[in-house]
Amino acid sequence: MASKIAVYLITGFLGSGKTTFLKRIISSFPGNRRLMILMNEFGEIGIDGTLVHDRELEILEISKGSIFCVCVKTDFIKGLYRIANEIKPDVILIEATGVANPKQLKQDLVLPIFHNRFFLAEQFCIVDAANFESAYETYASVEKQIETASVFIINKTDLASSQQIQTAKNLILRHRKAAVFFETTYASVPLGVLSPSELDDGNDSPGEANPGVLSESELDRVIDELLFRPGADLTPPDRLVSRVYTWAGDAAGFRSLAECLPNSILRAKGFLGRGHPTYLFDWVMGRWTLQEFQLPESPTALINHIVVIGTLEMIEDLDAVSKKFPAFRVSALSS
Repeated sequence: MASKIAVYLITGFLGSGKTTFLKRIISSFPGNRRLMILMNEFGEIGIDGTLVHDRELEILEISKGSIFCVCVKTDFIKGLYRIANEIKPDVILIEATGVANPKQLKQDLVLPIFHNRFFLAEQFCIVDAANFESAYETYASVEKQIETASVFIINKTDLASSQQIQTAKNLILRHRKAAVFFETTYASVPLGVLSPSELDDGNDSPGEANPGVLSESELDRVIDELLFRPGADLTPPDRLVSRVYTWAGDAAGFRSLAECLPNSILRAKGFLGRGHPTYLFDWVMGRWTLQEFQLPESPTALINHIVVIGTLEMIEDLDAVSKKFPAFRVSALSS
């Protein structure tokens, strides 16, 4: 019988620092343990997978919606099934999209088709200290992420006041009386926040014997039954939209554009450049950076594409911006 697979879930609202935290774990992960990454992005294309690129690291990316929402639930279950039956890592790190409602994960991990192979070892919630109160008061997904997490990483403390940090903690404690807190910048938390027994010694408790691998049609039937399960919460908690834009100008022109982007954008990210240097654009609730970034390869499909996520008003606001900046256009990748 195969050993169980430890699952660590990383949640947190848009731009809180989930990918930075994930990269820190990867860089310190014991070499004698097999690690699998499952990355979920709300946007039409995946940017974060490139940010954590490692030739020896196994990564499964699921874009275009939350893995806990009906929109990509099928891809998520199929991905877990392949991990359980083919890849069989020691540990899975799941980075959920920033607008995820993760309450369904525990139920998903114990679906009969997985034969008791998974167990949820820990759920982390990354918190953007300066923006947390505003997000908490506005978006339902923030509260749902708090209610299911146990370890809270209060991140970007260098950009927040002591009052903002304490307010974030007080709001979390309303929902999780026994919450464990780490205050940090750049998600610099020691690997010890993961269970040492799972990382150093491995988890030797066996899962159930697998009577056989399901065919594609059998797996589709099981998933269809799951999606129509009474009481299943399969709708996204917040009405947000995503689009992909292309940029045909230079870096200086994009800086001018960035100054004109609307506050209806909550999150935006993308790679810019034609040759060298290449830049990473990163926008979080009105604060943005454009910094040189050395891509591990040349993902031409991603270059000069910006994924934006925001409120319904964002579409109209960006249409107005694109009229002012003709080099900024909606990509054919947008749905």
